Amino acid sequence: MAKFVNSILMIRPFNFRFNSETAKNNYFQKQSISAVEENVLKKSINEFDQLVIKLKSCGFNVHIFQDDHKNDTPDSVFPNNWITFHENKKIAIYPMFAKNRRMERDERVIKFLEAKNLVFESVYDYTSAENDGLYLEGTGSMVLDRYNKKAYCSLSERTNENLIIEFCNDFNYMPIVFNSFQTSGKKRKPIYHTNVMMCLAHKYCVICLSSIDCKKQKELVRQSLIYDNKEIIEISEAQLNLFAGNMIELINNSGSFLFMSQSAYTSLTENQIHKISKYSKIIYTSVSTIENCGGGSVRCMIAEIFN
Repeated sequence: MAKFVNSILMIRPFNFRFNSETAKNNYFQKQSISAVEENVLKKSINEFDQLVIKLKSCGFNVHIFQDDHKNDTPDSVFPNNWITFHENKKIAIYPMFAKNRRMERDERVIKFLEAKNLVFESVYDYTSAENDGLYLEGTGSMVLDRYNKKAYCSLSERTNENLIIEFCNDFNYMPIVFNSFQTSGKKRKPIYHTNVMMCLAHKYCVICLSSIDCKKQKELVRQSLIYDNKEIIEISEAQLNLFAGNMIELINNSGSFLFMSQSAYTSLTENQIHKISKYSKIIYTSVSTIENCGGGSVRCMIAEIFN
C-alpha cells in the first residue's frame, strides 16, 4: 500500500542567498544571481509561498516554521537535508558538509512541531560523523522507497557509504549504492545529491540513468526498480540540469500528486508527461530563484511527515 503523507514541514526563508560553502560541489548553483541579495530573498519568499499555496490546495497539511536572524542559514529552505521523519514516531538528524548548514539543525523546529501535537519518541542522531569528515544529508543523499524499504544512494562528498549502511541498519532499509555524474565544464563530476537525478514514486521512477556511468551499477539500479514493478521514466542530463529529477510524489486521500518546478515541467516531453499522468496529477510552480541561487528545487524544500 502507498505511504500517505500526514503533513509536511517547510522552512520559510529569512537569510536565503547564494551559499559559497555548498557551491564547492553543487554545480547547479549560479553565483551571478547573488548580486542583489535583497531581491533574491524577496523572490525566494514569494516562490516559497506559492509552493505552499499549491500544496494546501491539494489537501496537504503544511507546517511552516519561519526562519529568523538567530543563525546565518542561507539554505534553511531545504530542511529535508538535516531531518527526516519516519513511521513509529522516529526522526533522524544528519551530518552536513557545509559548516553554515549545520546551524539549520534547530531544536525550535522540533518543539514547533510538538506544539502541533506531533509526537516523536526516538531520535537517531548521526551528526557526530562530522568530526570525522563524514556526511549524509537526509533525503538529499538518500532517495527512500518507504514501501519496499530500499535506500537509493549516489555517493559523493556529501553521501558517505558507511553512514548509509548505518542508517539502513537502524531503519531496516536495503542500500542500493552507486555513483552518478554530471558534466561540469569538460569534466564528469559526482552529482552532489541523489535526489536531483532520481525521483521515486509508488508506481514509477523518474531517473537519469545516463548519469550512472558504470554499466554494472546502472543495471543494478534498473533491475531493482523493475523488481519492484516501477515504470522507469528516463530523463536526459539536460533535463536533470533543469531539476526534472528533483520532484516529489505526495499521496493523500485525494490521490497521488507529483510536485515539481516550472523549469522541470517545461523540460519534459509530451511522452514523459503522459507516462507520469497515468499515476499522478502533476503540480508545478516556479522556484527559479531558489533553483539558481540555492542549487535545489521543489523536492529539497519539503520534509514529509509520516507519523
